[in-house]
Amino acid sequence: MPSHKPIDKEQYLINRLSSKYIGDDAAVIGDTLYSMDAFFEDVHFKRKWMSMAQIGRKAMLINLSDAIAMNAKPQFALVTVSIPKEMTETEIDELTLSMENTAKEYGCEIIGGDTIGGEKLHLSITIISKSDTALLRKGLKEGDLLAFTGTLGESKRDLDALYRGEKIDENSRFYEPTLRAEFIAKARPFLHTGMDISDGLYCDTNKMLDINKYGFHPFKEIDDAVGLSGEEYEMLVSFTPEHYEEVMRVSEATNTPLTVFAKVAKNDDRYRCKSHHF
Repeated sequence: MPSHKPIDKEQYLINRLSSKYIGDDAAVIGDTLYSMDAFFEDVHFKRKWMSMAQIGRKAMLINLSDAIAMNAKPQFALVTVSIPKEMTETEIDELTLSMENTAKEYGCEIIGGDTIGGEKLHLSITIISKSDTALLRKGLKEGDLLAFTGTLGESKRDLDALYRGEKIDENSRFYEPTLRAEFIAKARPFLHTGMDISDGLYCDTNKMLDINKYGFHPFKEIDDAVGLSGEEYEMLVSFTPEHYEEVMRVSEATNTPLTVFAKVAKNDDRYRCKSHHF
């Protein structure tokens, strides 16, 4: 279905920048990738919802996700933290230890950054990673299959529950995104394009179609509870029908659920995308 929505302010700002390296989950310069994401209090989380350890872990995971999504190995991290005056030294220790331990799980080391005093707990992390075979958003072919990993919808469902004042499971995807490093690494020879699903399947599929100037033909109806669930950090990938069997074998070998939901077509169709920002 064609989309005629006005561009959101985040995308407008991105479009105002002229660098040729902008457009993927990370900027690729040679074999080095640079990425950065923010994790801000009252924008992405509320402190009453999460422990310091959970905040530190999710902040690091969503940043590592950009590298993983592009088939890169994280090397180093730079961390900026805005520290509210009421935070105790014990809470700061819990936050930093969680970030360090999470980074180490993926072979990444925190090598610096900045700290400032502020009214809220805000984190911004830069990841420097390496890849000889980076997986980009550009490279779709007509007839390619579009697929997503995992099960979508849990993040938005549990976010809504938190807003209602309810408890959610400690292992919820909202707290603990699953990064698909092994699947991406093993499936990379068969994949044309890929990106992590941070703004929801609808919006991120549209982004991939936009940059490649293609549309799609759906194989199945996607419920809005699935398509509009942001911050999933599962993977959106494409590959030819001829490589379907190989990709599904990797999916099974890495215990990665994979759902093929559409194919790439020469049209202007788009999903109904609802911006999560502003």
